[in-house]
Amino acid sequence: MKKEKQKNHPEMPYERFLSHGKDALSNAELLAVLLRSGTAKEPVLQLAKRLLSQKNGDGTSLSALYDFSLEELTELPGIGTVKAIQIQCLLELSRRLAMEAVRGSGQSFICRSAAQVADCYMESLRHEKQEKVLLLLLNSKNVLIREEVVTIGTVNTALCSPRDIFMRALQAGASNILVMHNHPSGDPLPSEEDIRLTRRLAEIGNLMEIHLLDHVIVGDRCFFSMQEAGLLRPAAGECDVFISKKTPGTRRCT
Repeated sequence: MKKEKQKNHPEMPYERFLSHGKDALSNAELLAVLLRSGTAKEPVLQLAKRLLSQKNGDGTSLSALYDFSLEELTELPGIGTVKAIQIQCLLELSRRLAMEAVRGSGQSFICRSAAQVADCYMESLRHEKQEKVLLLLLNSKNVLIREEVVTIGTVNTALCSPRDIFMRALQAGASNILVMHNHPSGDPLPSEEDIRLTRRLAEIGNLMEIHLLDHVIVGDRCFFSMQEAGLLRPAAGECDVFISKKTPGTRRCT
């Protein structure tokens, strides 16, 4: 009787990992392994399933974890501060892995195209709930000197000062800059204000000889390039840095 009960008892995530390998585990089971323990009333696998379904109806998508703030996770029954921090660290690791896959580990990052830059920063930006403006400060060969967060706005706007951007560029000794921001709605199409800001930055940059290479807007697995859409005015005598043929600016990431 005891053997029959053990035989019918479902394998726990650790056991399934050992007997079938990591590929056999569901998203909830992988999360359960990381959480390690549940509560007296709720096994860890059930806790993981509840966490994934809290903000996403089907309870299978790991992207639902991005919808939680640290405070929200901490307040959930069975999670607490330690597990909340572990989950947030897991999400940050996934962002950094995605970035390393594009730019390489320990290598100088050279901005070569809007698609490459969008791929690199997609996971960092597409889950943000507020608009965030990033500034990539580049040398004359488009090698990244450093990146800076210029401003964090609301769900549909982020005020950005050209003066602030070019002060940062001067302090870094940058020859070129690339501006990025996200649209939390998932739609990367630019607003009129986005276009006005881009043209203003390009104009000032040409006068200061700190050229704006592009303004890339990140949506949900897609992006819009102002340069590819023909919304930049290259400096006199300068060739287009990223492409030679003007194409519609919206593209999906691969």
